[in-house]
Amino acid sequence: MSIDPEPASSVPTVARRSLLRGAAAVGLVVVPGTSLLSACATSGGDSETDGGGGTKSDKNPFGVKEDAALDVVIFPGGYTDKYATDVHEPLYKKAFPKAAIKHEAVTEISTVVQPRLASGTNVPDMINNSGSKLLDFGAMVADKQLADLTDLWDAPSVDDPGKKVRDTVVPGTVERGSFNRKPYVLYYVSTVFGLWYSGKLFSGRGWTQPADWDAFLKQLDDIKKAGITPYGYAGANAAYYQYTVILTHAAKLGGQEVLKNIDNLEDGAWKQDAVKQAATAWAEVGAKYLDKAYEGLKHTDVQLQQNQYKLAYYPSGDWLENEQKKDAPADFTYQLLPIPVKGKLSTKAVRATAAEGYLVPAKAKNKAGGLEYLRQMLSRAGAKGFGELVGSNTVVVGGAEGVTFPPGVTSSTNALKAAGKEVVDFFFDGDYKDIEQECRTATNALMFGRETPDQFCERMQKKADAVKNDKSITKFTR
Repeated sequence: MSIDPEPASSVPTVARRSLLRGAAAVGLVVVPGTSLLSACATSGGDSETDGGGGTKSDKNPFGVKEDAALDVVIFPGGYTDKYATDVHEPLYKKAFPKAAIKHEAVTEISTVVQPRLASGTNVPDMINNSGSKLLDFGAMVADKQLADLTDLWDAPSVDDPGKKVRDTVVPGTVERGSFNRKPYVLYYVSTVFGLWYSGKLFSGRGWTQPADWDAFLKQLDDIKKAGITPYGYAGANAAYYQYTVILTHAAKLGGQEVLKNIDNLEDGAWKQDAVKQAATAWAEVGAKYLDKAYEGLKHTDVQLQQNQYKLAYYPSGDWLENEQKKDAPADFTYQLLPIPVKGKLSTKAVRATAAEGYLVPAKAKNKAGGLEYLRQMLSRAGAKGFGELVGSNTVVVGGAEGVTFPPGVTSSTNALKAAGKEVVDFFFDGDYKDIEQECRTATNALMFGRETPDQFCERMQKKADAVKNDKSITKFTR
């Protein structure tokens, strides 16, 4: 994958600010809710940032020492790490020409970085925490391993010193990475999820986007008759792609409250009718249209089969197009289909969120430099360069101006715009690692026919109840 929103759990009970539900805008992430909360409702409080040995100014708000070395760790997933080496690091270097930048591309973040954090020696200054082996955000907050980003959000922006950085990003961005009303994580990328297919394949076969669930199933039948696997995901490492589909389906049936109840560990949340109905619907898809061999494959293997026109629909976020640009034919033409079901929400509703987390360790040797690196990322040049290089939107307002996005991202941007306020999201996967891991296993058992929808719901409720009753695990209120 590229972005792997792997979970975060931690220790004693704290309350977390409800995440802002931002407004729909072209290329900008919106989070669900009927009211638009303002970005001024942000986490303030104590600043833990001291100077880095340099002179503080609007151009150097954290007091970075001009010749202090900077250690940057990037997860080279679907976005690769070129956006760091070719865009963000040069921006930092331009601001501090005497600084040496150590760049590390790390595929298993927790395996490589956690021992360094625990020892307090050789601690990186900025980490892109992503991938299937990412660090546990919540546990790191509880262990006081993360720097408070309040000073970042209150700093003058690179582009307009008269504005704070917090005023240059999509509403909800600060809160998305906040724990106990303090911001610790920068989620940088606007991400839209759905079912992906090849525009070339579908137009060539005369297949169009299905208008509802019955039409979707009918189309899957037609695809199967054509000798193409209708639907697939990788069970080996990307089961969360599929549980995203199931839970989005459930939210479209029962509304955002379905997901909010799951996030808040409400009694019986996984046994809600909408969840059972969604699990039942997708168990049928798994039984009739899913290649059972996919359970043992990784995401890149299944994605390659789609690029070879052996697979029709594949669930993912809109990083997919960039991840596959070396393997997909030039005329493949990625297109996104929102889950074709309606209930309390329409068929246009989608899941969208700010994703791809970046952090500064509390014990970073050049903490000021780490904060400055994030500030450079949040400049219009940082956002535009990222968009041009990887074909994805960021949370920076106006950061996509002048960028021509490829067909898939254009498709997801249009889908997000069409969804309006009908945008859903969930956060249990980032709050409770045990629940997230169980959901991956349970999803495979459901989709590959080893457990029934009722067993799926029972299994997930049992795990959620166990976490809820475990007093050593932090509980987050949404």
